[in-house]
Amino acid sequence: MRYYVIAGEASGDMVGGNLVKALHAQDAHADIRCWGGDKMQAAGATLVKHYRALAFMGFVEVIMHLRAILNNIDFCKKDILGYKPDVLVLIDYPGFNMRIAEWAKKQGIKVVYYVSPQVWAWKENRVKKIKRDVDRLLVILPFEVDYYKDKWNYDVTYVGNPMAEVVGEEKRKPMAPPFADKPIIALLPGSRSQEIRVKLPIMLQVVKHFPEYTFIVAQASAQPDSLYKEIIGDIPVKLVKDQTYNILRQATAGLVTSGTATLETALFGVPQVVCYKGNPVSFWLATKLVTIKYISLVNLIMDKPVVKELIQGDLTEANLVAELTKLLKDETYKWELKQDYDTLWNSLGSRCASENAAKEIIALVAGK
Repeated sequence: MRYYVIAGEASGDMVGGNLVKALHAQDAHADIRCWGGDKMQAAGATLVKHYRALAFMGFVEVIMHLRAILNNIDFCKKDILGYKPDVLVLIDYPGFNMRIAEWAKKQGIKVVYYVSPQVWAWKENRVKKIKRDVDRLLVILPFEVDYYKDKWNYDVTYVGNPMAEVVGEEKRKPMAPPFADKPIIALLPGSRSQEIRVKLPIMLQVVKHFPEYTFIVAQASAQPDSLYKEIIGDIPVKLVKDQTYNILRQATAGLVTSGTATLETALFGVPQVVCYKGNPVSFWLATKLVTIKYISLVNLIMDKPVVKELIQGDLTEANLVAELTKLLKDETYKWELKQDYDTLWNSLGSRCASENAAKEIIALVAGK
């Protein structure tokens, strides 16, 4: 069968890479074409466009790059028509993928959405479009099943969480050689250049307060060394590329940008402070539209403030130092955090998401 898969950022590429492997394992004749990244390509998919050309975040930033986004959508439609897939698989990235889903449905193409848009956070009316344009929705957060059923009378399938699957596999590997002689604090400033430029300088302000630790910046594989070196300057930190999981396995604590990385960090059991700061106009608009209590997936899934979130004006040197000190020194806090992390793992880590997702996709094409 012919599969066309679209992911628009690093986390989607990771999910897509494992999905591509699972599709090949279950369909010996699978032919897969994708928008994604290195992991999907390495798994055996033909890469049409890298997510580096797609990763725009924030209301203002999207408006500034609207022409490029619209050109990408037009190109994508033409490429799909030329490829003639049996099924279109969309991974998160709703601003782009929901437009493609609406169009694909009109073309008579079967559509699977893997990793639901966060409609429970904002733009709930998107559920109407999902029900109209998507043949099968595969969700990765347990609470999403009840959300869709109880609020929208829409049956969706929970396949498990792909991050738990990936982290579980990683934990079974031999430990990498130590990155440092001193305890490690991981800095995860994100994968997009714009968020790295905003958050990393603030994270670096804490380094001088903790000389007994080695700070390691997890460099995204898609970003050049020059971006980080320009920001870091002569601050005494280590820059390690494309080794985020190995860094987390050795880390004592972490400062982590909001997003998928907060969940990954928790699944590795690393105490963390969640960091978010964006364009002021984009943030102001978000406060008017977003209805959720938390920005980190950890807190959302657990439905309580498990990890500290420092958002916008609260993301300061003083607050980071205070929260990091708490993570390192407060034994009661660390014990409570470990208990919550264990509960989180038990709720997510019991299913092989990629294998289950591939089964659902193949069954849809087969008419089951």
